[in-house]
Amino acid sequence: MPAPEITPGAPCWIDLMTSDITKAREFYGELFGWEYETGDEEKYGGYTTARKNGKTVAGLMQKDEGQAGMPDVWSTYLRSDDAEATASAVTANGGQVHMPPMDVPEQGHMAIFGDAAGAAVGVWQPREMKGYELVAEPGTAAWHELHTKDYDAAVKFYQDVFGWETSVLSDTPEFRYTTLGAGDSAKAGIMDASGYLPAEVPSNWQVYFNVEDADASIEKAVSLGATVVDGPDDSPFGRLATLTDPTGAMFKIVA
Repeated sequence: MPAPEITPGAPCWIDLMTSDITKAREFYGELFGWEYETGDEEKYGGYTTARKNGKTVAGLMQKDEGQAGMPDVWSTYLRSDDAEATASAVTANGGQVHMPPMDVPEQGHMAIFGDAAGAAVGVWQPREMKGYELVAEPGTAAWHELHTKDYDAAVKFYQDVFGWETSVLSDTPEFRYTTLGAGDSAKAGIMDASGYLPAEVPSNWQVYFNVEDADASIEKAVSLGATVVDGPDDSPFGRLATLTDPTGAMFKIVA
């Protein structure tokens, strides 16, 4: 299967910042059938690449001491052709630079920003590493969704900073949702979360993983130490559930 075509501004990579990389490798390896390759410690800080059927699907990284107080979290990265220019656009449009663009030897440039509503989002400017090579297959990323407390500001931010051509999926008071692209070619979504995100939880990006059978996957995940946060529920897009892995990183599954 050919690698997905990743256009500028679209999601291109995911990685997990974890407090226990050994446990994370075991958990996702069992649940999604991932195999791993660990990068050079000196060059890449022991960054681990996950593969499915020989194709890259995600990254895993052990938190260092300075990150000990931060929760374990999955991050979505958007493709940029110029990370420095994106950083300038982020600050010009009400966002923050959490981690300025840094060179990842031979692979590309990465950065972490905060959007205009406070959600953290990664950026990847590719060189050798173009992004994930397999999506929307069992055990790989199927969808990326921003749950935002300031919907209008967030939609405008991604339009202005990342050039998103958006489509409104729903605009009722109960369900406001905008996508990057339209219909079957949509690449990501922005959801108005102002009605349900608790005060202490910031706006955030969430990753959905494709599975063949939601209920069987939930049962397996729980047996491996996961916790079910929400679901499973049937939706027009499939059967969905939200879980946390053994160290508390949240992720979603869709069948």
